[in-house]
Amino acid sequence: MALTQRLELRQGQSLVMTPQLQQAIKLLQLSNLELAEYVEGELERNPLLERDEREPQSEEREAEKAKANDGENLETALSREDFSKAEDMDAERDDVYAESDHTAPPQSQPLADWTTLKSAPAHDGGENALEGTLAQAATLKDYLLDQLSIAALSPDDRLIAAALIDAIDEAGYLRIELNELAERLGVPLEEVSDVLTVVQGFEPTGVGARDLAECLALQLREKGHFDPAMEALIAHLDLVARRDVAGLSARCGVDAEDIADMIAEIRSLTPKPGLAFGSEPVQPVVPDVFVKEGPDGAWHVELNSDTLPRLLVNSRYYAKVNSTARDKDAKNYLAECLNSANWLVKSLDQRARTILKVASEIVRQQDGFLTYGVRHLRPLTLRTVADAISMHESTVSRVTSNKYIATPRGVFELKYFFTAAIQSVNGAESHSAEAVRDRIREMIDNEAGEILSDDRIVALLTADGVNIARRTVAKYREAMRIPSSVERRRLKQNGQNTVAIR
Repeated sequence: MALTQRLELRQGQSLVMTPQLQQAIKLLQLSNLELAEYVEGELERNPLLERDEREPQSEEREAEKAKANDGENLETALSREDFSKAEDMDAERDDVYAESDHTAPPQSQPLADWTTLKSAPAHDGGENALEGTLAQAATLKDYLLDQLSIAALSPDDRLIAAALIDAIDEAGYLRIELNELAERLGVPLEEVSDVLTVVQGFEPTGVGARDLAECLALQLREKGHFDPAMEALIAHLDLVARRDVAGLSARCGVDAEDIADMIAEIRSLTPKPGLAFGSEPVQPVVPDVFVKEGPDGAWHVELNSDTLPRLLVNSRYYAKVNSTARDKDAKNYLAECLNSANWLVKSLDQRARTILKVASEIVRQQDGFLTYGVRHLRPLTLRTVADAISMHESTVSRVTSNKYIATPRGVFELKYFFTAAIQSVNGAESHSAEAVRDRIREMIDNEAGEILSDDRIVALLTADGVNIARRTVAKYREAMRIPSSVERRRLKQNGQNTVAIR
């Protein structure tokens, strides 16, 4: 059979994501901080975009009212003023200073020390003069480099020390292998190790450690408390984490009371010495949605207007520039900027409406949680919300990512309300996994004489109608960082040592 070439026309359908659609999807999944950063970039890039800084009209009326009040206050003040002695304040023709007397009299106090004056910052009259005088928080790296500048090291060792300081994170730990650094610098491993010993002698004590045990050992050596018993304890921090006092006593050669004192001393140390210095500020969580209870007892959902960028398209500027543009490329650029600006404003409005729609449905589904607490949290999936508001499941997933809601019970991420379902014993309504975790936590917190094992917790939950496996209870307990029943029993048996170990 011979192969031939021919042309065919076929009609088909395909979904193509335009750049505008990709932008809308991207905006939907951004957090409020990321959205603010993105909008700032668009304001710099697009000359037709501008920030809407107009205040509501009601505020204009308040300004007019305040202006009227100011006028009334002025008239009232003038009516109370006594102007009968005003003519005594006038200056006579001869009441002038001679030209030689315009300078101030010499100061009787001695001049300031020139060394003090020399150290004062010069005032250049610029806008950033005040910012230049403000003290900046010293970072850990700056503090270590200042100590390196006065350390008695050779130029080669000083270079190695600088490389080690660069590899120290903000917590104070060395985050590079010594052999890797030695290979990179082309120096023997022993020389890098010797320089590390010098760096570990810098302040704060414990800096440059490669793990927690070395950090604690450096601080104990500086205090002179790193005896053989303490060295054995530091070598078995896993037993400290498990509260195994008997095992620690056997390895350290001391009794349980001494173990408690040693653990108390360890707890007084600083596990992350570098955090005392300047670091990146922690961004607080700003809710995107507020939920408040109305007078009628219903829950009202509203967007946080502070997190919503307000933009305007400057059509007047576009018409002015477009009328004077003669180049085709310039006109195409202006048209592209106009379309991009209009689409961004429309996308931001659609994003806000979608967030409000999804949040309102979540509140409707989880009204029991808002009224009674976590025990009444219902199992909820993305598909349930998507079907209720006629949206795609992926859209709901993007909306609930990195978005927070402020409720009377606290601030939660929207994804917090989507929990797995745990079946009930009698086939009734399922239980939320978060509600079951709260039950497990309460059972363990209320332990009195009996220490509940995982099997015992399963039996109690089954009696309450929750069909759950023992491995699931263990997984929930470990996720909440609750010790096992054996460790909790050991803590209870040690009695006075419990406080010291926790």
